[in-house]
Amino acid sequence: MASPPISPRAVIAGVPIHAMIVPFPIACFTGAMLTDIVYARTAEIQWANFSAWLLAFGMLTGSLAALFGLIDFFRPGPKPAIGWVHAVGNLAILAIVLVNNFVHARDGWTSVLPTGLTLSVVTVLLMVATGFLGHLLAYRHVGRPGLARREPHTGRLP
Repeated sequence: MASPPISPRAVIAGVPIHAMIVPFPIACFTGAMLTDIVYARTAEIQWANFSAWLLAFGMLTGSLAALFGLIDFFRPGPKPAIGWVHAVGNLAILAIVLVNNFVHARDGWTSVLPTGLTLSVVTVLLMVATGFLGHLLAYRHVGRPGLARREPHTGRLP
């Protein structure tokens, strides 16, 4: 039995604010991983600086997205289990990025290798997992006005 559709509370023109902000931390954290990789290959300190700024801006926008995501999630009514996993996973990502920000604040080679690069890769892998869960949450549990709701496994209309 499909769970009842939920509706986001923080919206602009029918689009959840959380969904509008989420691309920024995704791009920043992915970019930080890529600049960490380039730094590991070149030892050019400017790449480590790019990583530090990407992590800081990603942390800022990720925290803002988390705030609006929590507003949407903690509305009255039942909460799907994947919503809990998505929320906790994204909060874990923010915690990892906070540690990674401190690691990238070090000087020289140790600002990236090995810990900074490892944390950046872990962050991106967790983002893939929580992003997939967010996709499931949005397309299976969020009600969309004007659109017919389809069964999750068959794609047929109820």
